[in-house]
Amino acid sequence: MRPALLLLLFALLAALCAVSLFLGVGDVTLSSLWNPSTRAEAWQLMLISRLPRTLALMLAGTSMAVAGLIMQMLVRNRYVEPSTAGTVESATLGILAVTLVAPDTPVFGKMLVAAAFALAGTGLFLTILRRIPLRSPFLVPVLGLVLGGVVQAITTFFAYQHDLMQSLHAWTTGDFSGVLRGRYELLWGGFLLACAAYAAADRFTVAGMGEQFTTNLGLNHRRLTVVGLVIVSAISAVVVVTAGSIPFLGLLVPNVVSMLFGDNVRKSLPWVAFLGAIFVLACDIIGRLVYYPHEIPLGTVVGIVGSGLFLYLLLNRRSRYA
Repeated sequence: MRPALLLLLFALLAALCAVSLFLGVGDVTLSSLWNPSTRAEAWQLMLISRLPRTLALMLAGTSMAVAGLIMQMLVRNRYVEPSTAGTVESATLGILAVTLVAPDTPVFGKMLVAAAFALAGTGLFLTILRRIPLRSPFLVPVLGLVLGGVVQAITTFFAYQHDLMQSLHAWTTGDFSGVLRGRYELLWGGFLLACAAYAAADRFTVAGMGEQFTTNLGLNHRRLTVVGLVIVSAISAVVVVTAGSIPFLGLLVPNVVSMLFGDNVRKSLPWVAFLGAIFVLACDIIGRLVYYPHEIPLGTVVGIVGSGLFLYLLLNRRSRYA
């Protein structure tokens, strides 16, 4: 069944990539790419805009889905991901801080500062979890959403004070319409971090079984947690700096894969990456078609679909407990 499913998903991904490459206001078709009179302009549009956008969507979907899976294993809760743990909001606060203090900082520097803020926010989230008795797994994402709301309120206050609300909107709304060649390459760094997570997949699987179990096997649970959080924070920062936040992506895809393939990170992580790319591409295409020739930002489409599926997962799991 899995080879057939893999082939089906590969065909679906290829079809979505083809649609993404040839969908848009600009006239780019197979005939225009080979017609001598339109070939130069069509290839320019393809290489500068369409291809970078499609690659950026796949890289962002892959890396954010993997980041969600790693965070769920470390926190040992299926309802946690960067947008429900204050990680993305902290990264946004970091971008605002470096914009106010050193506005001429290059993009890579802004990414490093955002990653540091994201790591600090995630660490605060874990500290709160350790100090509050949790009688239900549903309280964990609620605490994360509350923390994220507080951080976002602080960010909004300072953005309003310094007339940066428009920039804040761009950072908090995932929008790939402005992605061009030369403006998405940082996402390859997120993809490399996702590959690093795959290399340490077995260790993250063990870490997800608890500190005592991990220590009994001779592994350093605290070190694994720090490494995992660094990967999650860096991926979140890269995506936010490049195109804005994409909510609920790291929550939905890992849960779907977990229901199909279980909790082994090494086995499930490639499927998570694959489905993350497919999901993001599909949502972006929907956003480009609903109000064509105008676009609905990707973050809005994913937020609508993600929030609905998130509620479904919560209610379904609660009904099982009942």
